[in-house]
Amino acid sequence: MGQWFVNWSGSLSFSPDECAEPADEDEVRALVHRARESGRKIRPVGSGHSSSPLVRTDGILLSLDRLAGVISDDGRRASAWAGTKLRTLGEGLFDAGLAMDNLGDVDYQSVAGATATGTHGTGLGFGNLSTQLTAVRLVTGTGETLDIAADRDPELLPAARLSLGALGVITRVTLDVQPRYELHRRSWCAHVDWTLDHLAELQHTNRNMDFYWYPRSDQTQVRVMNRVDETQDQPAWPDSRVAGSPPTHTPRQIQVGPTHRTIPQHRELRFEEIEYMLPSEAFAACFAEVRRRIRDRHRQVVGWRVLVRTIAPDDIWLSNAYGRPTTTIACLQNTSLPYEEYFQDMEAVFRQYGGRPHWGKKHWLTARDLRPLYPRWDDFQAVRRRLDPDGVFLSPDLSRLLEEA
Repeated sequence: MGQWFVNWSGSLSFSPDECAEPADEDEVRALVHRARESGRKIRPVGSGHSSSPLVRTDGILLSLDRLAGVISDDGRRASAWAGTKLRTLGEGLFDAGLAMDNLGDVDYQSVAGATATGTHGTGLGFGNLSTQLTAVRLVTGTGETLDIAADRDPELLPAARLSLGALGVITRVTLDVQPRYELHRRSWCAHVDWTLDHLAELQHTNRNMDFYWYPRSDQTQVRVMNRVDETQDQPAWPDSRVAGSPPTHTPRQIQVGPTHRTIPQHRELRFEEIEYMLPSEAFAACFAEVRRRIRDRHRQVVGWRVLVRTIAPDDIWLSNAYGRPTTTIACLQNTSLPYEEYFQDMEAVFRQYGGRPHWGKKHWLTARDLRPLYPRWDDFQAVRRRLDPDGVFLSPDLSRLLEEA
């Protein structure tokens, strides 16, 4: 057997038969051919930040770490190798005078892993990271190299932008980019009631806005970001665009810098997480029930916080924000504390309000549960079977997600 793989949080560990780190696309093709001929499964892996078992396999675990770096840019689009970490991508684009449109909280993910699982940031005007992809190159289950782009393959791109690694091994991506810019980031504390009362105002008057709720204190940390070149005359504190002042308005953080250094935040403490994407119109009722249940049932074991963000709708077939403005609720729990009973109770609430689970985080849904949530589910399955007819990438865990028993 090969070496042990352990994910970022430590909740997923397994020993694949083989660990491979191809240095180029020819080696990727050879690995896929070898897996197909021997009847083994092959799963690509990025940084291992995901806590869902998408990468688990007893076959070949294929790391993309050696396929890394920015390849080219023309000022509007940039191409990068799939294993490029978002931090490295951000620095490479910055050096070229460019930036991505939006990012999430984490920058040690690979660009292919982040987009393949629907990683997202926050902001009413921003989709998840997958929406920034305009083209991907992948090695299919038959070992063929396929270039999929918006202008050539409009029928395939909505599947390839967020594919869970089920269509093939993505080797390079092309993203929409823009001239680099700086963000002004501010955060402050306020009671949860104040934050909920002013939530719509905060979301509509800031480029990016999210908040953490701390169940044991009923306080929130509100975080907002705006472009520096659009907020020159705005006072740094307090946020005068929101009616009323937060009851507690000592600023916790004020930061100015380029997007890739301002949006992601470094974390030492590791955690488990469940996150569901909800129709925005259902958020208020859902959050009220989440708050009630945590306070009544789980407050004694909840050691951390609940995060609320927004995502713009998109047309990507397996996107959790497909076809609807989306508000997300994520429950975080320290890795040293129990989480299953707590998360499963939260999942029951999220499902009651039409939520879709984040593909890269904890959830307990199977294909039978998931299919009704995605209007283009069957279209994705048709593309998957076409590009991987022998199920080279279809591990048992992925099969439970994608194929009904």
